[in-house]
Amino acid sequence: MNVSSGTGSLHYMTSGTPAYSVSKVALNALTRIMAAELLGTNILINAIDPGWVSTDMGGHGGRPVEEGARGIVWASTLPDNGPSGGFFFDGKPTPW
Repeated sequence: MNVSSGTGSLHYMTSGTPAYSVSKVALNALTRIMAAELLGTNILINAIDPGWVSTDMGGHGGRPVEEGARGIVWASTLPDNGPSGGFFFDGKPTPW
C-alpha cells in the first residue's frame, strides 16, 4: 500500500505544488506497475489518498488524522482477493 495524494491524480491536477504532485504521480505509476508484476501472488498493491489531514506537514484545517487513517487501515486489511492496482479515497476508487 502506497500513501499517495489527490494532487497526484492527473484527473484532478490543476496547479499548486508541482514537485509534490509529480512525486505522487510517479508513486501512482509505480503502484500500477507493481500490481501488474505481482498479479496472482496474493500481494495487493494499491495507492491510498488520505485526503487533506491536519498534520505538521498538511497544516491546520484538514480532516482529523483518524479520518485520514481509515483508508490506510482499510487497504492494509484487505482480504487476499481484494482489489489491486487501484487508487482509493476512503475505501472507494478515485480517478488516476
